[in-house]
Amino acid sequence: MIEDLSLRQLSYFVAAAETGTMTAAATALHVSQSAVSLGLADLERQLGVQLVLRRRAKGLTLTAAGRELIGPARALLRLAEELRAGAGDLGTALRGRLVIGCFQTIGPFVMPALLDSFQEAHPGVELDFVEGSLVELQAMLLDGECEVALLYDMDLSPAVHRETVYLTSPHVLLAPAHPLAARSEIHLSELADHDMIMLDFPPSEHHFSLLLAAAGVVPRVRHRTVNFEMVRSLVARGHGFSLLIQEPSVGVSYEGRPLVVRPLADSVEPTAVVLAWPSAAPPTRRARAFADHCHQTLRHGPP
Repeated sequence: MIEDLSLRQLSYFVAAAETGTMTAAATALHVSQSAVSLGLADLERQLGVQLVLRRRAKGLTLTAAGRELIGPARALLRLAEELRAGAGDLGTALRGRLVIGCFQTIGPFVMPALLDSFQEAHPGVELDFVEGSLVELQAMLLDGECEVALLYDMDLSPAVHRETVYLTSPHVLLAPAHPLAARSEIHLSELADHDMIMLDFPPSEHHFSLLLAAAGVVPRVRHRTVNFEMVRSLVARGHGFSLLIQEPSVGVSYEGRPLVVRPLADSVEPTAVVLAWPSAAPPTRRARAFADHCHQTLRHGPP
């Protein structure tokens, strides 16, 4: 019956899914292979579904039911770990491991400072992070590979809860010699006749293309790159302008060439940077503390 499910069974299932074999799961958990095999079989019998496909030569792969269970199972095990770790000091110090997801182009602006300041405030928490696209980070959240994630509020699934941390607006990036660099602000319509360097890391291209289309502009994309600093280097060498959301504190490219940042004259809806976690899984005390820390540290934007 469902009420007979145990954390031990869930830990066997998660270890088997992560390691790919019963033998490796047993080694990771310091138990016998037969214990893992029997525990997993009992879990499947109680749930009435097959969670893994057992292939002697290829190891284990998750079934559709297994993929649905892996995220909630990891969340339950994290909560159990938190209760265990905090049994002696409930309501006081936070302990345990906390993995943060971060959108790739946001990370360099916020994660180093957050790692330092949160670690100083909560030395008992082992903080780590993973990076990825919006699609990858949402999958990692729902699979339990990270507890919370910092990302843009764009195309997020209803299965992901989000809280706004700060707002940011796009700007135009130019070389000093660009014809538009002398302007104090730039209308989107003025970009129609100039080459563009497109940051092609989803959802950037979609977002900027919609922004330009609303002003009647079809961008003349000269180069595309998924690398934020490549965009800045190409712009600095005069290959075209770019639209970006994040702005480094240094106004030069990797090569040391100067760059010019100009705000948009158009009224543009700001983009929210949010902290997200699975709607179906309440955040642990560690994750909630990190969320509160983000709200306090980043309320005016990146430090």
